[in-house]
Amino acid sequence: MSFSNEVKNELARIEGQKSCCDKGELYGLLKMSGAIVLSGRNIGIHFSTENAALARRMLQLLKTNFKLQTEVVITRSRRLKKNNRYQVRVLPSPEVSMALETLQLLTSIAEGKAKLLSTSCCRRAFLRGAFMAGGSVSRPAGDYHLEMVTGNYDFAELIRSIIHSFSMPVKMTDRKGEYIVYLKEGNAITSFLSVIGAHNALMEFENVRIIKEMRNNVNRIVNCETANLNKTVQAAVHQVESIKYIGEVLGLSKLPSTLRETAEMRLTYPEASLTELADMATGKIGKSGINHRLKKLEQIAKDLGMTD
Repeated sequence: MSFSNEVKNELARIEGQKSCCDKGELYGLLKMSGAIVLSGRNIGIHFSTENAALARRMLQLLKTNFKLQTEVVITRSRRLKKNNRYQVRVLPSPEVSMALETLQLLTSIAEGKAKLLSTSCCRRAFLRGAFMAGGSVSRPAGDYHLEMVTGNYDFAELIRSIIHSFSMPVKMTDRKGEYIVYLKEGNAITSFLSVIGAHNALMEFENVRIIKEMRNNVNRIVNCETANLNKTVQAAVHQVESIKYIGEVLGLSKLPSTLRETAEMRLTYPEASLTELADMATGKIGKSGINHRLKKLEQIAKDLGMTD
C-alpha cells in the first residue's frame, strides 16, 4: 500500500468531529472529486474513488448530515493495476438540491469559503477532504513532496490560501490544464499532516525523516573526513618527494640541523601526522612549527628545480 493510501485510510477513520466540520470536509471532497448529475428536474451527485475507506467515509458523512438516498456501484478499473473503483451515488431527488445549497456547491468559491470555512476546525476538515479526494504524498524515505491536483484554478487558489493561513510555505503551479498545489519541505509536510489529523502518518514520517537525516549527516561527516584524509596523504607524499629530491641534488647533510631532523623523520614515518612528528622532534615544537619546517623543505626543493 502506498504511503498516500495509508494517510487517507487513517483520515477516513476520524470520528467525533462537529457537524460544521463534516460539511467543510464534504465541501473539500465534492469540490475536488464530485460531479453533479441531472435527471429531469432533479439533481444527483456522483463521487468516485479507488479507496474503499474513502467511499465509506463519503457515505457516512452524507447519511449523518442529510436525508438522501445513496448507493455504491463497484466497477473494475481498466487500467493496468485493475483496482476496484467505488462510485458513491446520491440518487436524484429534491433533497439533493437542499444539500448542495447547504454545502455551497452551487455558489461561488468565495461564498463557499465565507459560509463554510470561517473557523480553523472547518478549514482543517476542508483540507482533509480535499487531500483525501485529490491529494498524494511521497514516502519520506524519498524526496519530500505532497500535492493536491484539481482542474479548477479558483479552487486550487482556495486550497493554497487556506494552507498558507496555517503558515506553511505552499506553492502552486499548472501542468497540462491542471493546477497543482504542493509542499516540498519536510517540516511543511509534517505540519500539514498534523493540521488534517493524520497523526499516525505524521509519526511514521518523522521517524523515517530522522533516520534519513542522521544517515545523511553521517555521510557528510565521512565524506568530509575522507576529503581531509586525502589532502593529508597528498601533502605527506609531496613532502617525501621534496625531501628525496633535496637529498639527491643537495644532500640532506647540507641542511640546517632542525630541517635535517624533520626531513629524516618524515622519510622514516611518511604516514605520521604533524602532531606525531612534533612529539618525536627534539626540543619544544608544536604542530605549526613542524608544518612550517616541511613547507620550508618544499620551498628548498622548488628552488633547487623540482617541479610539481
